[in-house]
This record gives sequence, structure tokens and C-alpha cells, in this order.
Amino acid sequence: MVNEKEYQTENSIFKSIKEELEQNPFGRKMCTRFPPEPNGYLHIGSAYAIHTNYSVAQKFNGTFHLRFDDTNPLKEDIEYVNAIIEDIKWLGYDPGEHIYYGSDYSHEIYNAAVKLIKQGKAYVCDLTPDEVTEYRGTFTEPGKNSPFRNRSVEENLELFEQMKNGAFPAASKVVRAKIDMASPNINMRDPVIYRIIDVKHYRTGSDWCIYPMYDFAHPIQDAIEGITYSLCSIEFKDHRPLYEWVLKELGIPEPPRQREFGRLNLTGVVTSKRFLRPMVEGGYVDGWDDPRLPTIQGLRRRGFTSESIRSFIETIGSIRTESTVDISLLDHCLRQDLKEKTVSVMAVMRPLKIVITNYPKDDVELLTIENNSENETLGKREVPFSKSIYIERDDFLEQPPKGFHRLSPNAEVRLKGAYFIRCEEVIKDRETGEIMELHCTYDRLTKSGTGFTGRKVKGTIHWVSADHAIKVDVNLYEKLLLDQEIPKDDSGDWTDKINPDSLVTIKGALVEPFVKDAFPEQKFQFFRHGYFCVDKKYSPPPDRLVFNRIVPLKDSWSKK
Repeated sequence: MVNEKEYQTENSIFKSIKEELEQNPFGRKMCTRFPPEPNGYLHIGSAYAIHTNYSVAQKFNGTFHLRFDDTNPLKEDIEYVNAIIEDIKWLGYDPGEHIYYGSDYSHEIYNAAVKLIKQGKAYVCDLTPDEVTEYRGTFTEPGKNSPFRNRSVEENLELFEQMKNGAFPAASKVVRAKIDMASPNINMRDPVIYRIIDVKHYRTGSDWCIYPMYDFAHPIQDAIEGITYSLCSIEFKDHRPLYEWVLKELGIPEPPRQREFGRLNLTGVVTSKRFLRPMVEGGYVDGWDDPRLPTIQGLRRRGFTSESIRSFIETIGSIRTESTVDISLLDHCLRQDLKEKTVSVMAVMRPLKIVITNYPKDDVELLTIENNSENETLGKREVPFSKSIYIERDDFLEQPPKGFHRLSPNAEVRLKGAYFIRCEEVIKDRETGEIMELHCTYDRLTKSGTGFTGRKVKGTIHWVSADHAIKVDVNLYEKLLLDQEIPKDDSGDWTDKINPDSLVTIKGALVEPFVKDAFPEQKFQFFRHGYFCVDKKYSPPPDRLVFNRIVPLKDSWSKK
């Protein structure tokens, strides 16, 4: 149980559960679950739900279950099962041996429906799906009873058996709970609990052609597994009466308790599968693991760490309602995690060649540069320096404005970890006037680390040796969607909101040779550019590494 010191500082869901258990404890230990449907990949909102369930189990010395809600074979697949298991373990919420499948409880759920029919609490209904909706009523008007509501128990049992045996086509009949068509809660107006789906299931094959609805299967599955608290997001609050009704009518002793927490949204990010799926299946993105998507696999491929995602969730804390969090907080947590973990290397995105005219032609000097200015335990590395180098094209201006502290004609600048250089001559293409290269001189007395104090320069720029740099491809990511707010309905063509510049690929960027043996998902800080990760999907190809920019160095969250 949570001790008193923890209780005083814990979030609201821990407090409410502790207070509840003090008044009405269970006769079994705490057990929570995360029940994803395997019809897509987990996203950042899923991580929040997983964390909530997992942390409650941990705080109260209980167990955490991963249970797949796989009772709808239309879009479920083993691909999603494997991806979800991998994601949860990578995030650090390993359920161990407690991995379950709702489809394994098919007989128990079927028998529960039979029990309700025998009690006169459920019936077979022949209304079409549209008629069921029409009969249900509205938020302001009550529903009306189905003409099949008063079928006898014997007729309902016979029809349900025939449904199970495949005697009827899909959507021709359903089983509905008999509750109250005038209930102010629409979920209680004789909800459908079973329907006919004559599609092969990825686990049970063709064993079944009828499948339970989630609201019916969920409480039964929880009861079978001994779940104490069914923790779910706030949109399920109106479903709680049905959850409790099912357990009560089935006579479940010490039934699980459903409690709700807030739903997490991020600014400018779409997490709903009904939006993610069309983006993936329509080819707008590079699969479910596209680094622009908020899926766990996408964030991981982009370069986010599991530690930064957990830190983000813990920073948010407990939320009671549907809340939108600025995505810059997630970026901030990532920077905080990486700033002392990563080696900082020099990378040139848009190269401009410099020839150091007074540097010995065939000399190659190995300069010692620290790997991380905030963590000396990461050590140092040797970086080759030679007569020809490359700098960023943006680090030179022929006619610099006031306050420009980089390279310009007859001006000096420090090369990171190397020497002062002065621009002596600008070489241009005769036809286009484009700057082709710069001729500079260096001062050998200004070598970094020598304590030179003869004069000072205001600017320091990065560089790579022309003969030693390796070519890489770099993916720069921006928001996938142009709008901050995504429509909550299916109206309109939302795909026109996709940002055409959400991915910009730089071919042939130059990076110092330290990264030549980098492995997939290895992370670096590119000096002055941001944090980058080796793309595990496309690296290493035969010719060059591919790096994904995780986040720029600028942290907008810390300035708020």
C-alpha cells in the first residue's frame, strides 16, 4: 500500500483509490490492466494510459496486465499485437507473464450472454443497424422499445444458438441487453452486446461468427482476471453504469471498479486511429513508424528515449478531464534527457568549401575535442584538421549586417576546437556569381586549449575536414499537420491539412568521421543544429547513414 509520505505527494488518482480502499478494501491484491485493441499502433496518449495503470499497480504492490481486446476481427492483426508488446516493454512497463487475450475468453463471454437471456435481461433483436440507432432516441428524447424486446426466453436462446452456428447473415440480428430505453444515459438504452461478424479471426480462426461488443466483454474479462481497478480515460465515464450493470446482473463477487482519468492530447498532434490509419494506408507517411507520427514506434524511430517519454508523463501528473498539453514540453523532456548523454559532433548541412592557404598542403592534424561540455565522463575524441575544410554556407556573408559574428571578408572567426581563421578572398562562379569557395589564412598561435590571449573573436563556427568527413543524409522534421486543431468528426478532406514541408531531406550532409560506425538509434548532438538519431529503418545502407533530427537545440518550453 502507499505509505503516508507518498500519499501526501501523490496525484489525485492514487489519493482517491487509497481513500476508497480504506473504506471498502478488496479481498485480493491490487490488479490493473491496459486493454488495447490490436488494430493499430500505440501512440503517446496510449503511453499515458499505460503509465497510469502500471503506476497504480506498482504503488499498491499489485500486478499489471496487458490484455488485448481482440473481439472484433475486422481490423485486428498479429502485426499490431507484436508491435504493442514491443512498445510496452520498450517504454519500461513490462507486464512479464501477464499478457492475455480477450479472444481466449470467448466461451465464458458467450455463456455470460446466455445467462442474461435466461434471466430475461437480454434478447435477440432483428432491427437493422440504422433502425437500432433510430429507436435509441436522442440526448433530449427517450428511445422506444424494439418490437422484438418481449420475445420469450426460449425463443431468444434458440435464436442465439442459431446465431452462433452461422444460421444468419452479418448484421441481420444482434443480442441486446434489456435495461431501460428511457434512461437519460444513452449507453443504457438496451445496448447491443453481441453481433454477427463472419470473418476469420487472427487467433481463433473460424471458430466463431459472433463477437461481443467491448462494453459487454470488458467487465467480464476484468472479472475473469481478477482485476480490481479498471482505469480508463474520461470518455468512458458514461459507460461506467453499463460496466457495473453487467457485473451486477452476472452476480460477480467483489466486482472490479471502473475509475476514470483525463484524456491526454498534444497541440498540433493527431492521435486518433481514425486519422492515423488513413495517413498510413494512404501513403501520406512512411508507415506506422514514420517519425512524424505520435506513435510510440514513430517517436522511437525519430529518436525519443523511453526515459524522456516517462519523464513527460510524470511531469504532467494526474489529469481529471480531457486536457491538451503543449508538445514543447515533450521536446523539453527529451532535451533534458539527452543533454548529458550524447556526444556532440560537428555536421555541415549546406557545405561551403574553405581552403586555408597558409596551412601545410599535406599535413593532417588530430585535434582533441571534448565530447560533451556538460559531462566530462564522456571523454574526448580526435578530429582531423587539414588544409581544406567545409563550413556552413550560412556562416559566411559578404555584406554582414550589424551583430553578425561569423565569417565575412577580412574578418576573423574561431573554428570550434581549432584555430582563428581570416577570410582573404571570395571565389565565385563567373556566370552565376555564386560563391564557390573561400580562401582563408589561419593563425597557428591561436590553437584551442593553448591559452592564447593575443586577441579575441566573438564568433565560433563548426567545420569538417574535406578529406575526412563522411556523407550522410539528414531528415529534418516539422509538424505533420498545418492546423493546431484537428476536426473531431469525419467531415471534409482533412488530408489537405498535411504540411508539405513536414519532411525535408538533406542529401550529402557532411559529418566528422567519429560517426562512421554509428549504430541504429544511436543519438548525437550536432553542434548548433540539434539532436539527431541514426534511422534504424534505413541505416546503414550500402552508401551512407541516415540521420533523423529529433529536436532542435532551442528549447521553447523552458522560456515559458
